[in-house]
Amino acid sequence: MFSVNTYIKRREKLKKKFSNGIILFPGNGEVPFNYRANTYRFRQDSNFIYFFGLDLPNLAAIIDVDNNKEIIFGNDPDQDELIWSGLQITISELAKKSGINSTFPFIKLLEFIKTAIAKGRKIHFAPVYRSEVLIQLSNIFNSKPDEINKNFSEELIHKIIELRSTKDEEEILEIEQMIEVAWKMHTTAMKMAKPGIPEREIAGFIEGICLSFSNDVSFPIICSVRGEILHNPYFLNTLKEGQLLLVDAGAESLNHYASDITRTIPVGGKFNTLQRDIYEIVLNANLKVIDIARPGLSFHEAHIAAARIIANGLKDTGIMKGNVDDAVNAGAHTLFFPHGLGHMLGLDAHDMESLGENNVGYNKEFIRSNQFGLSNLRMARKLEQNFVITDEPGIYFIPSLIDIWKAEKKCKEFINYEEIENFKNFGGIRIEDDLLITQNGCKVLGKPIPKTIREIEDTCQS
Repeated sequence: MFSVNTYIKRREKLKKKFSNGIILFPGNGEVPFNYRANTYRFRQDSNFIYFFGLDLPNLAAIIDVDNNKEIIFGNDPDQDELIWSGLQITISELAKKSGINSTFPFIKLLEFIKTAIAKGRKIHFAPVYRSEVLIQLSNIFNSKPDEINKNFSEELIHKIIELRSTKDEEEILEIEQMIEVAWKMHTTAMKMAKPGIPEREIAGFIEGICLSFSNDVSFPIICSVRGEILHNPYFLNTLKEGQLLLVDAGAESLNHYASDITRTIPVGGKFNTLQRDIYEIVLNANLKVIDIARPGLSFHEAHIAAARIIANGLKDTGIMKGNVDDAVNAGAHTLFFPHGLGHMLGLDAHDMESLGENNVGYNKEFIRSNQFGLSNLRMARKLEQNFVITDEPGIYFIPSLIDIWKAEKKCKEFINYEEIENFKNFGGIRIEDDLLITQNGCKVLGKPIPKTIREIEDTCQS
């Protein structure tokens, strides 16, 4: 946890944004994956962590705006918990770590909320993503679980996003420390990426590094020579000479702040000519964003700037053709770059995504596009100082997608389909850094992770 004052100040800022009502924060519980006693690794709700810092299951909290009160609901450990989990502190002692003096047994939460509802008081809660919490709230609100998320508080969503979007020094330090862990993970993967090594072996090693130096991975590791599969969770292949290994991996701190880094590695330690050409295009797009990112620039503009670099580079290789601006406007580049440039980073790898992607990344000024590829841009709004974002352009050759576009003759005036046939076994390249938006520009956070062709080849061969 951070200092108790951190959580007190965060709650005070939130309270000042509301004139009345009760703000309800249900914490997460443990979730079994094949029988009740065998649970997934516990992960507390990020909003609960942000405002209360308490990282144990089966807690809830309320902020009573009208009466300026804060209460933690939970149960003291019983005899079985003492036997199986060891000595644990009481709810009262736990609450004091968060700067709260008032506690009640968990069962009292239902009574508290029902009394408030009977008095006509407004209950604010954020969208619920866990089924057990939906059931819990359905009992409290006497509503069907599938109706709970019809009543979440839009006001609370926007106030939380307003507070969590800008990161303070403590948060930035946590993220940088996790980038240092990511440095260990990615440089290890580079050194291991040799013919005959199974993907699973590399993924296992780097996850072990992560667990040695942090709380956990910040999302399931992507480690595959099938880099054209954007979120590939499987490690089924054995590396072969001439392939590209895409590794997308990050670490999560004890306070749950995340890093999110991607590097693409030549198996055997050397990029071939085609790989070098495509890699340089992606790197130039990544560097272009670093050069232009600053407060006031919309992330949509940054995405389009990266797209132009990609389209122009692919035109130079003969894969694309025609006017670059026209090609980007038509979305021709999305055959190769079908995802958004990046996303917010913080307590979640996709920060605050449980509050709604459009709420986090869009506003009245920026409406989400319906165009293929551009519709996957998670964030378009203007950047502000102390935002932390990812910068992750990529180029992918997805055989089935190429076949669909070719059959439909889609964007044929901008795409050389005959030339693409030579790239169907290429895979994909993505380069991702974590950026802090500063007063006049941006800063690449953390210890520099090898990124240029020479740096990666030298690390692979070291």
